[in-house]
Amino acid sequence: MADKTLKYFGTDGFRGEANVGLTSMQAYRVGRFLGWYFASPLSGKAESSYRPRIVIGKDTRRSSYMLEYSIAAGITASGADAYMLHVITTPGVSYVTRSDGFDCGIMITASHNPFSDNGIKVINRFGEKLDDDTTALIEAYIDGNLSLLSVYEDDLPLATGERLGRIVDYVSGRNRYTGYLISLASSSYKNLRIGLDCANGAAWSIARNVFTSLGAELHLMGCEPDGLNVNRNCGSTHIEGLCRLVRERHLDLGFAFDGDSDRCLAVDEKGRVVDGDKIMYILAKRLKGRGMLTGNTVACTVMSNSGFFKSLQVAGIEVCETAVGDRFVYECMQEKDLALGGEQSGHIIMRKYATTGDGILTAIMIAEEICDTKQSLSQLCEGVSLYPQYVKNLKVRDKDAVLEDDGVQEAVKDVMEKIGDRGRVLLRKSGTESVIRVMTECETEELCHTYAREIAKAIANGGHCID
Repeated sequence: MADKTLKYFGTDGFRGEANVGLTSMQAYRVGRFLGWYFASPLSGKAESSYRPRIVIGKDTRRSSYMLEYSIAAGITASGADAYMLHVITTPGVSYVTRSDGFDCGIMITASHNPFSDNGIKVINRFGEKLDDDTTALIEAYIDGNLSLLSVYEDDLPLATGERLGRIVDYVSGRNRYTGYLISLASSSYKNLRIGLDCANGAAWSIARNVFTSLGAELHLMGCEPDGLNVNRNCGSTHIEGLCRLVRERHLDLGFAFDGDSDRCLAVDEKGRVVDGDKIMYILAKRLKGRGMLTGNTVACTVMSNSGFFKSLQVAGIEVCETAVGDRFVYECMQEKDLALGGEQSGHIIMRKYATTGDGILTAIMIAEEICDTKQSLSQLCEGVSLYPQYVKNLKVRDKDAVLEDDGVQEAVKDVMEKIGDRGRVLLRKSGTESVIRVMTECETEELCHTYAREIAKAIANGGHCID
């Protein structure tokens, strides 16, 4: 089932403004469905007495607590047990779900979005994003279409008596995830001075504990969450603060995460941003040198820079392009048995260690390469040269209508003719917001901005933009 048939869930879960686009009642119904589903024949369970176990994590948004308790109430009302990890990263929930044998995992987060938004990510027992067919059943229940679930009563049955579910504190799972990350490092970081920007999000405690245990001298920012400041002028979407920190304190490098820490961007010792493309280049060469780059191929999205593709080609490494979204990257990696994939935005998947992007894991592997090669981060990036690229985000009423607009198509065609073979244009829908992204790539930043404005003007002239 394709994503476009889903009403609430996009490429990265059910997301919206808290209690506007995503309400506590909808969260309750997600929990009610999952608690019922994993004991039902629809999930393949033959015994009606089976008690599902579902693990829940959340980021630091104020609304995460409301949604957490709503989901837990729904789960237990359906007769399943809810295990509470409390504040943890998305990859942390994924790790605990698959390693501790849970029926599924739930992460409450809106990732890099502002604090007023929130979201629900559902993770299957293998630590991967839930399949679209099951997700469509969740949506059917949210909308009251019980006949699609083969239920012909007014609602799903409520558990009673001893069948009622339990809520279990499971902070031990979070501690095991932290220990797992520490175990992946083979070097001491006592000679590294590292800046960490945890976006006032889910990584604020875990990342600090991991790098402190590994001996690094840490300089912290974005580590004082108050429920309202997640991603506010910090984190991977506002990395300029970390760049300043690295320059002013003469640090060796810095790492910036997003709200749920499935992304990581880096900053070299000169205070320059090292994006997901450059990170993939470094890790691809690391894996290739160790004979661990299966298929001699990296999976990446169409948003990756053309210069990245050419740099990998020079290094003797091939590329498999996918649609935008880490779920599509992971599906490609599974299909082709690839070890490494990711996005320019910093979602990096190393399949030997994780089934989703993990910002802290990515940071560890970059630090390992620095320790192993005795090179600075800027030196590790010397082999990759990226073209100027610019992305303009436009809030629109109907994303599909923008792509089908003749005037917009004509503007894109006109810009592509101007760029010729010296770059490219990409127009795409956001998977989580009512946003169209206009990406231009060519020989100068000035031209990138000029061409993006031309296309944006055509979109505005078509009456598509939201002021």
